[in-house]
Amino acid sequence: MDLLDNLLELSIIEDIGPRDITTDNIIDKNMQGSGYIIAKQDIVTAGISVAKKVFSIFDPAMIYSFEVCDGDIVSSGQKILQISGNLQALLKGERIALNFLQRLSGIATFVREYVTLLDGKNVKLVDTRKTTPGWRTLEKQAVRAGGAYNHRFGLYDGVLIKDNHIAVSGGIQKAVNKIRDCVSHLVKIEVETSCLSEVKEALDANADVIMLDNMDTDMVKAAVKLINKRAITEVSGMITKKNIKAYADTGVDIISVGALTHSAVSVDLSMKINNV
Repeated sequence: MDLLDNLLELSIIEDIGPRDITTDNIIDKNMQGSGYIIAKQDIVTAGISVAKKVFSIFDPAMIYSFEVCDGDIVSSGQKILQISGNLQALLKGERIALNFLQRLSGIATFVREYVTLLDGKNVKLVDTRKTTPGWRTLEKQAVRAGGAYNHRFGLYDGVLIKDNHIAVSGGIQKAVNKIRDCVSHLVKIEVETSCLSEVKEALDANADVIMLDNMDTDMVKAAVKLINKRAITEVSGMITKKNIKAYADTGVDIISVGALTHSAVSVDLSMKINNV
């Protein structure tokens, strides 16, 4: 069983428990019906396949006759997904499916706002590990649906030497040397820096990627000039919609924004039964 299966199982247990006492007592178990999910605001969609999987758990024969794709721009009042099948399954899966769609589409919509601000800028926007526990893969998929890119997925697939690693290692050079002796030559090594002296240390250690953390735009510009393309540059911390263009104009290669996932607000969706 993969993480999504586990997450869906927990979501069903959380919402339904042993039974749906309302639906089970009102709707005949063999009754068929259809319905649709509609956007109640302008959104960018994400999580369509997850919503379909929710309904299919309750009725494997569920038919999806209309849908949009992840990453599509949907206007208020537009249908997102049309569903036909067992009526009990439709009603039992409604809230769970909507919760996933609302959260993931909220991220995609929020991300698209940042992406639009960077239109024409030669910089890549990426997310972080600041995600909802258990939802990381889904939320990072939603980031891509919104038009941005993913940073590392976890501690297992990318080296990022942060301030605490540096402190316990006795400096940037020592930390880089230790990790370089242990990982493949194919693995890039990123070092977090907070001032120009640390940037120089990371350069001297031949870091592949240098993160410029919580620096103002003037310091970032100075760091980019100092690095002079000898490493990939990433800026992180203090990035908002108001200042992201200014950071993009510093010449950095990558802008990472934790808010893409941790500050996105769920969008407003609704499901209606239209044929019984």
